Amino acid sequence: MMLSLAIGSLVIACLPAIMFLKNLPAFLFPISAGKLDAGIGDTKIDQHSEKSSRGVSVLIPARDEQDGIAASVNAALRNEGVELEVLVLDDHSTDRTAEIVRQLAESDSRVRYLAGEELPEGWNGKQFGCSQLAAAADHSTLVFIDADVRLQSDALQRLVACHETTRVGLLSVFPHQETGTILEKWIIPLMHFVLLGFCPLHRMRSDSSPALAAGCGQLFMTDRDAYRQAGTHAAIRGSRHDGVKLPRAYRAVGLMTDVYDGCGLAECRMYHSATEVVRGVLKNASEGLAGPKLIFPFTILLVGGSVLPICVLAWSLAAGDIVVAAIAATGVLVGHLPRMLAAIRLRQSWLGVICHAPATLLFVILQWAAFLNHLAGRQVAWRGRTSS
Repeated sequence: MMLSLAIGSLVIACLPAIMFLKNLPAFLFPISAGKLDAGIGDTKIDQHSEKSSRGVSVLIPARDEQDGIAASVNAALRNEGVELEVLVLDDHSTDRTAEIVRQLAESDSRVRYLAGEELPEGWNGKQFGCSQLAAAADHSTLVFIDADVRLQSDALQRLVACHETTRVGLLSVFPHQETGTILEKWIIPLMHFVLLGFCPLHRMRSDSSPALAAGCGQLFMTDRDAYRQAGTHAAIRGSRHDGVKLPRAYRAVGLMTDVYDGCGLAECRMYHSATEVVRGVLKNASEGLAGPKLIFPFTILLVGGSVLPICVLAWSLAAGDIVVAAIAATGVLVGHLPRMLAAIRLRQSWLGVICHAPATLLFVILQWAAFLNHLAGRQVAWRGRTSS
């Protein structure tokens, strides 16, 4: 039995490891900093061309974001090579968010403050905010960012170049995820592990199937025509999981989407405590891995490839079975390989690598908690709303 478990866990561990190795080079952002004229493939982008200086509207929905909104806006304003406006929608904040944004608008004419309308029935707060922002934008190129995202000074120029070259309807990048607490270092990097370990990026770029949709809700770029064709944020009005649902809306009407690493483009710290991490995972998990179609297979894949090899290794060592121990040890190394590569190439925490097994187990437990909450009709409140 131990031998079968060891072999089985090794096989399961190999699946995301092989996919991760194949995906990682394709995931890296294709236009390097300072090399905008390099382009992608045979297509070159001239950083002094008319297209590289086209107008961009940076759209930021904000609710109780007084601690980070100024840094986000000021980082966006430092961008070069594009005609720029920054719109911030205050979604009925109870802190100083509105006051801070108004002050920024007074000091820089490129900043515009919008007061959010009352949230309609059936709408998620962020999606309604993004819809209002897009309607108020002056430029045809729209960049949606979360209020805790800080863009690098060349980010918009590089995103425009990538968007023009790939010609996708919706472009998304994962900002560098800053992590402070132990649970942040454990859990946050798992979104890269799941994406690169189980989503075939090469197939995603050749097949517009909604089932292959992937993205990061922290940063999206699109143009107004594609946005309208996809149904705007009204197409996902009730969702909390825009990272998957917005790309899926684009693909549903035949538009392609793409996703890249954005470590050199932007930084973001999603959560600041263990409690926020747990609530953050629970709030939208039922629209992702905790959905009824995915939770069972992903439990097997995640636990079987990341946790089971360690259990079998400990069991075989205690029993003195060297052959099984060798197979299980190989499974442990293979299971941790994606996290090691992510630490090196994506600047992730090595503590997360060391603690990959318990982090994965905790992540799966949280998915099941979200699944059971969904079955019971309970929803975790976020920013003071169950529909935020």
